[in-house]
Amino acid sequence: MADEVIAEPDSTAVRVALWRAMHVEVDAPPPVLDDRIGLLLAAPEEGWRSRGDMDAQRTRAFRASIIARARFIEDLAVEQAASGVGQYVLLGAGLDSFAQRRSEVDLRIFEIDRPGPQAWKRQRLAELGLGVPDRLRFVPVDFEAGEDWWEWLVTAGFDPARPAVVASTGVSLYLTREANAATLRRLAALAPGSTLAMTYLLPMELADPEERPGREMAEAGAQASGTPFLSMFAPEEMRQVAGDAGFRDVRTVSAADLAERYFAGRADGFRPSKSEEILVATT
Repeated sequence: MADEVIAEPDSTAVRVALWRAMHVEVDAPPPVLDDRIGLLLAAPEEGWRSRGDMDAQRTRAFRASIIARARFIEDLAVEQAASGVGQYVLLGAGLDSFAQRRSEVDLRIFEIDRPGPQAWKRQRLAELGLGVPDRLRFVPVDFEAGEDWWEWLVTAGFDPARPAVVASTGVSLYLTREANAATLRRLAALAPGSTLAMTYLLPMELADPEERPGREMAEAGAQASGTPFLSMFAPEEMRQVAGDAGFRDVRTVSAADLAERYFAGRADGFRPSKSEEILVATT
């Protein structure tokens, strides 16, 4: 649209996309996830690999976490599609490329994100010749203006009467505890047979001591950039919040679970950070 405001994605979304691409380039094969489309979208300046946040060695654990959670959620989406679920919702989609990479999976995909970065992504997909497949629906939501993402999701063609799989990665830590609880209550009202996979950050005292300096730097950087970390949960607390919200079945997936599932047998020591876990909840 001519009057559409286009704004580049935030640094966190770009960092996630670049780490996913770096995994294929710098980590020992076989890759846990093969995704280089985000790199094409971001088109970083020459020398981007020399940036501090791209240091291949220092970012290994955090990069592995990004890869592990993405692989887990994509496997979940594929599994749900095979069982008859036809809708896949990404809250805070960023530069996710599932719609472009997994065309064989029978899902209608809804990407929810801020209008400016989403318009930028759509433009970049067109410039790269990737386009927007018919099964992909962009759902621009101005969260700062208080817009209701659920209303816009339904307007985009989402059917509340049919089950869905919903993914929310790297979002809960930026929301207040009240906002997290409200989001969970909304999602718990999805049609029976729906599944939510949501990442959450562990409190600092539960983080691996070796990872705490990196966590402290990340938190300080987020605070300085105006996007502070607001919510962290212990696993039992996260399960309680989801249960109170109305989910029928609730479990948490730890970094150790992900390491056993996707990283067993690797000789390079590539393992996910122990700071982040995944809530899996069904209606």
